[in-house]
Amino acid sequence: MRRKGWAGRPPADDAEARERIIEATMLCVDRFGAAKTSLSDVAARLGVTRQTVYRYFPSTEQLFLAVGLAAADTFADEVAQHVRGVDDPAEKVVEMVAYSLEQLPAQRYLVLLVSIGRSDAFSQGVTSPVGIAISRRQLLGTGVDWAALGYDDREIDDLAELTLRFIQSLTIDPGSPARTGAALRAYLRRWLGPAVAPARPATAAAVRTRRRA
Repeated sequence: MRRKGWAGRPPADDAEARERIIEATMLCVDRFGAAKTSLSDVAARLGVTRQTVYRYFPSTEQLFLAVGLAAADTFADEVAQHVRGVDDPAEKVVEMVAYSLEQLPAQRYLVLLVSIGRSDAFSQGVTSPVGIAISRRQLLGTGVDWAALGYDDREIDDLAELTLRFIQSLTIDPGSPARTGAALRAYLRRWLGPAVAPARPATAAAVRTRRRA
């Protein structure tokens, strides 16, 4: 790899290159805003050509999707912490979705996923394997004993996908007027809450078996 560019410090491997491109994109968003950040800005920040950036991210949409998912990973921890004091599992999930919808506009990196012209990337990326893995980790970080409620690994993934689809749908089309606050929570409590009921009665023996597996 050439020594020029990359501020004289070329990345050790492709993984580091992608990480540095994502970090540079975040810095550009901080400076210019999500709507005005371009691939040229990112390349200039790194001291490389646009073609170099394209080598790691073949399209602008893929780059911004990667940035958004990296930010989502951090945001997932914030959401899980927000609901730690909620005891009821269904109410936890309702609050997770409501809080995510309320905070999304203020998350400048996550906004890259839903900015004008990039809604397709959001639609595809939110329920991607990476997106579901993030949501799964978020659910497991809420303090709920999902195994005791009868959830196996597949059902946790299904619940993770379901919560993401609610966020996806209500972000792309929030309704007119958009539900907020108590109205949003009442809507989610009525239609999402029942999906978080125990999947099936779980005996103590079954729970122990799952935990040993």
